[in-house]
Amino acid sequence: MQYRRALTPGASYFFTVNLADRKQRFLVDYIGQLRQSVRKVKQTHPFTIDAMVILPDHLHAIWTLPECDSDYSNRWSRIKANFSRNLSVNDNISASRSKKGERGIWQRRFWEHLIRDENDFNRHVDYIHINPVKHGYVSQCQDWPYSSFHRYVRKGLLMPDWAGKVEAAELKGWGERVW
Repeated sequence: MQYRRALTPGASYFFTVNLADRKQRFLVDYIGQLRQSVRKVKQTHPFTIDAMVILPDHLHAIWTLPECDSDYSNRWSRIKANFSRNLSVNDNISASRSKKGERGIWQRRFWEHLIRDENDFNRHVDYIHINPVKHGYVSQCQDWPYSSFHRYVRKGLLMPDWAGKVEAAELKGWGERVW
């Protein structure tokens, strides 16, 4: 099935990519394999990671693609396939996934949003960085190790105590309407 997607060469996109079984922790338990999969795809299909957060069962990212390229679907497909191939876990594979040669680790689809302008970009970066707090994994962004938040701090774009100490309940619904 062909999904309707925004395809603008050289644009920036916000993504949400989920594991099929949202109770799993594969993305943080196997963070090395995920990082390697992303690096491998970037070598052959370049893109810039503007912001990213990895949570146990899903991730959010903003990518900017090369000037004449809009094929983010192929990149995500390759990242997912590389990660899945290098994962040594027993997963329950449905008949339909088995028939298509899929492991069943990832949800087939992902969500994308074409970034419209600088304000839209900044709101999505904030959403990415606050996400571990929103989900209750930490009370401060700086305490989550799998986030581009630390790169933003190193570059002086954010202070280490950005957003302060927050309880997850205070963020219920926060950022759900950034797009």
